[in-house]
Amino acid sequence: MRISSVSCLLMLGACSGGGGGLEQEQADDGAQRIDCALGQGDAFAADCLVEREENEGGTQLVVRHPDGGFRRFDQFTDGRGVAAADGADTAVLNLDGGLLEVSVGDDRYRFPARPVEADEASE
Repeated sequence: MRISSVSCLLMLGACSGGGGGLEQEQADDGAQRIDCALGQGDAFAADCLVEREENEGGTQLVVRHPDGGFRRFDQFTDGRGVAAADGADTAVLNLDGGLLEVSVGDDRYRFPARPVEADEASE
């Protein structure tokens, strides 16, 4: 289902990223590993790390790619999901069960999420 018809709550916790490699060195200790597919035709793998950054404008998620690249997303406070914070490409959101799949250009990310009721999203 398209995210425009359903609100969601991203379920990113303060989990350790685990593993190793270049992306681990770039990410904060509290980063959470998520599935991502980077580039057209790539399969999903648990290769990306997500960090939460709180600022005066709200919450921003930084997704770190294994090759050293990254993408930033602004998280909506009303449960609508996320929006791409940089670049010309917009984020396309699809909520499927407990996953929010976000596509930006040829890259795709799967964030743990759950649907929220309208009164819960307004809190």
